[in-house]
Amino acid sequence: MKVQSSRTSTEFIHSSLASRSGVVLSIEMVKPERTFKQRVYADLKRAITEMDLYSRPETIWLDERQLSEQLGVSRTPVREALTMLENEGFVRPIPRRGIIVVKKTLREVVEMIQAWAALEGMAARRAASLAPAEDVAKLRLIFRQFGAAHQPADHLDEYSAANLSFHQAIIQLGGSQLLEDLTANLLLHVRGIRRITIGRAERISASIQDHIAIIDAIESRDADRAEQLSRDHTLGLAAYVEKHGGEFFA
Repeated sequence: MKVQSSRTSTEFIHSSLASRSGVVLSIEMVKPERTFKQRVYADLKRAITEMDLYSRPETIWLDERQLSEQLGVSRTPVREALTMLENEGFVRPIPRRGIIVVKKTLREVVEMIQAWAALEGMAARRAASLAPAEDVAKLRLIFRQFGAAHQPADHLDEYSAANLSFHQAIIQLGGSQLLEDLTANLLLHVRGIRRITIGRAERISASIQDHIAIIDAIESRDADRAEQLSRDHTLGLAAYVEKHGGEFFA
């Protein structure tokens, strides 16, 4: 009579790994619902961070049932993903009403831009010291379509997109996953404010000049200047928002 093994799947994995390498890893089989939760979380976070959050005065509501239908999954992973986003400060449940995408106060946004300035300054310093020349050269391509015949002020949507790409590229050129992770949760709010303010005449006239100066410093491997120019450029945005924020914050 054959006796059925009572070992769990985890024990089987342990013994299999141990028999091949002599090292036992404490792992378990991946649960499908955990995979769904992570995928839903990633999709929702991407969608939220791409929102033009501060250009509209109304509150943005999320419907759990609608999200479930759009994503083609049950409501359980959607609910779990929303809890993760709530813990990161992206959404907030309103009792008996639903879930809103969180907008920050003027003071909070100014502080977030200041934090971004410090992080981007460090990324620019690292880029000047470490980034390959061919990657640095790509920064100029971001603004290649703009010139006398194609002024940023006349093509605000294009320039706004290029502006955001530039600042994200600086972070990436820093070659630090930690810097990318630290700026990820700031991106939603900083992105939205950059979009609103870039069209202001007093901002756009100096914006592209600042960008070219930062690129020059990185290309010349002047880490001190790259950091200072990058930090000061974004701190200028913080100062502008602090002064004029009443125009686009309720």
